[in-house]
Amino acid sequence: MGSVDPFGRTDTLDEIMLAALVTRLEARGRHPRFAKMLGDYLDAMSIDRAARVLDMGCGTGLAARAVALREAFTGHVIGVDLSPYLVAAAKRLATEERLSEHLEFLAGDVRMLNFADGSFDAVIGHTLLSHVEDPLAVLEEAARVVRPGGMVGIFDGDYASLTFDHADPVKGKAYDEALISALVTNPRVMRQLPRLLRAAGLELVTCASYVLAEIGKADFWASAIDAYQKLVTKAGVMTEDEANAWAAALHSDSDGGIFFGSSNYYAYVAVRPENGVYRQPADNGVQPPRASR
Repeated sequence: MGSVDPFGRTDTLDEIMLAALVTRLEARGRHPRFAKMLGDYLDAMSIDRAARVLDMGCGTGLAARAVALREAFTGHVIGVDLSPYLVAAAKRLATEERLSEHLEFLAGDVRMLNFADGSFDAVIGHTLLSHVEDPLAVLEEAARVVRPGGMVGIFDGDYASLTFDHADPVKGKAYDEALISALVTNPRVMRQLPRLLRAAGLELVTCASYVLAEIGKADFWASAIDAYQKLVTKAGVMTEDEANAWAAALHSDSDGGIFFGSSNYYAYVAVRPENGVYRQPADNGVQPPRASR
């Protein structure tokens, strides 16, 4: 079965599905471990120096808000998302956090942006590329709208590595495969980023790898399980009874201290070369993010 990724077709979803996505995106993004990964690559991008930042596929605007909340950032962030519903949610959340002065959100297709070449000092693609059918087209558009010498930050999960333990290993493998097919279009895209960045005319500056694993008790993964339970049913890769049983078993494992859930994540920071020649950015005291151990 091909991917039925709801995150890649947010402009066609009903409000029940969209509300579930909003809940998951915000819960995931606010988790300390996820927030640290975002902070790591924003530091590596020297994002505080950017006057204009583009957040591609902004969703609820979580990454855009994280930039605006940084003490040293005084610029402006524009977020673009395919879904008017998510754009409205992003505007509402920005208003609630009193960040509207620094943020703007627009509905649009990140493959065909209505911005002139070199319009931004920095571009962010936070948990975007795994959900698009043509990631190179998105990276090429990022390379077009960022100025020469400007930074592009890409972060996402390597969802081919997403796995949860199950008392029956055969069923567990089948559930993992169904889950991946329901949630992402390109589960291996982060493994392809070095060659895709080069193909888009960008040069890699630094990268970081993370394993977000929880063993014994679910915390980060607990809210994911609740969201995935709804999404896999809507996607048609599990029946409601199967999804309920899958989620109940994982919560039971967590309550009993025998839970296992894990996925790899990667952050890449690249630069648009000046005059077609890559120049190593000057040392600004910001250390590249280190892989967690």
